[in-house]
Amino acid sequence: MTPTTATTATTATETPPSPEQILRAPKVLLHDHLDGGLRPATVAELAREQGYDRLPETDPERLGAWFREAADSGSLERYLETFTHTVGVMQTAPALRRVAAECVLDLAADGVAYAEIRYAPEQHLQGGLGLEEVVEAVNEGFREGMRLAASAGHRIRVGALLTAMRHAARALEIAELANRYRDLGVVGFDIAGAEAGFPPTRHLDAFEFLKRENNHFTIHAGEAFGLPSIWQALQWCGADRLGHGVRIIDDIEVGADGSVTLGRLAAYVRDKRIPLELCPTSNLQTGAAGSYEEHPIGLLRRLHFRATVNTDNRLMSGTSMSAEFTHLVRTFRYTLADLQWFTVNAMKSAFIPFDERLAMINEVIKPGYAALRSEWLFREKGSSAS
Repeated sequence: MTPTTATTATTATETPPSPEQILRAPKVLLHDHLDGGLRPATVAELAREQGYDRLPETDPERLGAWFREAADSGSLERYLETFTHTVGVMQTAPALRRVAAECVLDLAADGVAYAEIRYAPEQHLQGGLGLEEVVEAVNEGFREGMRLAASAGHRIRVGALLTAMRHAARALEIAELANRYRDLGVVGFDIAGAEAGFPPTRHLDAFEFLKRENNHFTIHAGEAFGLPSIWQALQWCGADRLGHGVRIIDDIEVGADGSVTLGRLAAYVRDKRIPLELCPTSNLQTGAAGSYEEHPIGLLRRLHFRATVNTDNRLMSGTSMSAEFTHLVRTFRYTLADLQWFTVNAMKSAFIPFDERLAMINEVIKPGYAALRSEWLFREKGSSAS
């Protein structure tokens, strides 16, 4: 290899990927809410069908803009208010099946190869459904979405996380539900909702049950609330992953000379390889970070925390996995190697068996990124021949 060729190869492989390459890159999504990812047109149509008359807008385009503007407030509590309308039209089995199937199709079209989608069954009982009927409707929708995606040439695997609301008192009941459906499409458990005033330790009975059953769970922690929320989620509750966990940055000190000192909790999180389900755009909306440039993900990536990239609520944030990666590429000049690092981190942290995670990494993710990285070879040959 001549020096010129070596220089060209190095430059090509370190060039940030194009938006089109980012779209085609295989992705893994661990933190995405079903009721936060509806298509605006679906919300409007379901509202008409069900006689739901409380939407602020009925035109799909204006409705989508309203969701994004209402969520872009800097307040987690205000952000959560937008879910009144999406949950409001998700109270029947047909609606749940439709929303679940469309979720899978939207993710597949965005290049997502594996996703864990979370929702709270207890929030979908207003139309007379039981908890089991909610789970079965969503699971059926996910299966239909996967079939339709595969027929369109997009392979995707989706599992459900059943969420309990931290301000309610049904966590153990939902944990038991997640355990009953663990081999039928449900891969784990979660708690969500406003953190302040509702510590995860209120639901210790649910977490103790899941640990006894050798089941998996993640906990929303370290988003609106700080280090105590993370500490309780890990050391009292035994969470496998941290939903958001962005406030771990409060336990990391960066000196004027660039030196970094980790506190005891941050060091524990890194040493134990505890996955952080980071959601950059959502974090900006809720005030957990001031800008993409200031988002802790840059430092956490540099320090080799088990950082993953996620969407949280695609409707409210007007985002997708491709959009999240694009923001990071533009901000931090990340390359395909960086995006693969985040993606492998996520797949390592998924709540499916080890051999299946390994197969996804070796047979889907790594080959997909290798193919994208090799494309410069063909571009070089084409330009040389012209």
